[in-house]
Amino acid sequence: MFFALTDDQREFGTAVTTYLAERFDLEAVRGVVEDPAGDGNPAALWKAAAEQGWLAVTVPEEHDGLGLGLIEAQVIARSLGAGVAPGPWRGTVLAAEAIRLAGSPEQQAAWLPKLASGEAVGAFSLRANRTAVEYAAVADVVVLRDGDGLVLVERGGFSTEPVGSYDGTTRLAAVHAEKGEALPGGAAALAELTARATVLVASDLAGVAREAITRTVAYDREREQFGVPVGSFQAIKHALADLHVGVTMAEHAVLYAAHAVDTGADGADLAVAVAKAKASDAALAATAAMIQYHGGIGYTWEHEAHLFYKRAKRLVGQYGDADAQRERIATLTIG
Repeated sequence: MFFALTDDQREFGTAVTTYLAERFDLEAVRGVVEDPAGDGNPAALWKAAAEQGWLAVTVPEEHDGLGLGLIEAQVIARSLGAGVAPGPWRGTVLAAEAIRLAGSPEQQAAWLPKLASGEAVGAFSLRANRTAVEYAAVADVVVLRDGDGLVLVERGGFSTEPVGSYDGTTRLAAVHAEKGEALPGGAAALAELTARATVLVASDLAGVAREAITRTVAYDREREQFGVPVGSFQAIKHALADLHVGVTMAEHAVLYAAHAVDTGADGADLAVAVAKAKASDAALAATAAMIQYHGGIGYTWEHEAHLFYKRAKRLVGQYGDADAQRERIATLTIG
């Protein structure tokens, strides 16, 4: 069976990548990283996310969205990962997904158009302790796990306390919810929301991994030792080839996992676990190699390698790291 992105899906990803390269490159990212007191949500990038449909991707058309699926969302996530882009895109999309899947018609009508248009910022967490919620401090609405269900809390019904992170491309906060309203389908939607969130994180990691290895290969083609490019040395060449294989496998695993979740295919849970395990391993390996194969400069603050490594290091732990996912794979396959 041939399985690949359609032309339209590839163009969606290219549009995101092109925007970031031309309008929000690594220098702009560094500006966010080096301003820890800022809210981490650049106005220009958020405006672009709204205008270009990145936020509306999975929102139904009747609520002013694009009505697309997780495959299109993971295309965006991969491009944002490759650009180590900051901002509450994933939290907003997942808050919208929670309301779409579990909210009442009234909750959907009230929030989905606002989240799709960028009028409202969303945050989302399935962690019971709510201690490190991405971009909760700038959120207009947060969707949080509440026992075996989900609760929606509007601004004014929750407070936040900043939480530090070694990854400067995000902003974390502990959330203290004072009041809120239950999403009536929350218990039934928890498993699917977990799968969708896991796929989006895995896709971000795949994007980080691909960009890390691409930049490393480009550098090692130019950097010379003993009068020849270091990339021509067998040890480095073979290592980079192995990394390329691992990253490619992770990309395909994430793509299939998104398809499996969208279509409710048999084995979707297994596909998600495989995707997250492979993406986690690939991202850590590729970003560590990026530091090493850039030589001394790769270890410096001035070089961008640490931006990729720190983002990968943070994201591998979300929704289960590679070891946790392999344990889940074993449970799903052999009991």
